[in-house]
Amino acid sequence: MFVQPVYANCPVCIITVGGGLFIAKKLGIDDLLVSIWIAGLNTAIAFWLATIFKNKLLKNSYVLSFIFYFLTLGYLIISKQIGHKGNQFLRIDKVIFGLTIGTLVFFISVTLDKFIRSKNKNKVLFPYQKVIVPLIILTITTFIFKILLKK
Repeated sequence: MFVQPVYANCPVCIITVGGGLFIAKKLGIDDLLVSIWIAGLNTAIAFWLATIFKNKLLKNSYVLSFIFYFLTLGYLIISKQIGHKGNQFLRIDKVIFGLTIGTLVFFISVTLDKFIRSKNKNKVLFPYQKVIVPLIILTITTFIFKILLKK
């Protein structure tokens, strides 16, 4: 009755995924797979921050996601983590490919969550649906690319 609905992703989850990405990179997990999750992290942060900003442009979570996408690309280019020979998938740098796929997959998962809610009178089917749907979709995407990279 007095509880307000929350439309943000959990900041604790976001920090946990960030720590996990650092460990994954150190363990030698493929750049494409890690960058899918970096994009998921960036997009989750953007969606969370969009609820805080007052500025109309920055309040748009999709615009904020693209800003994070390009800031991440800029940082990775400046720090020379992109453009290594042999680090390509379908002739595209694995990091750029993974960031792009991860961002698009997160957008699709948000749309899927909204679709599920709309079919259920704007109610969730299960607790933490807004977190679980992107997590499952990103995990499936990661497994698909892991299989594709083995060939």
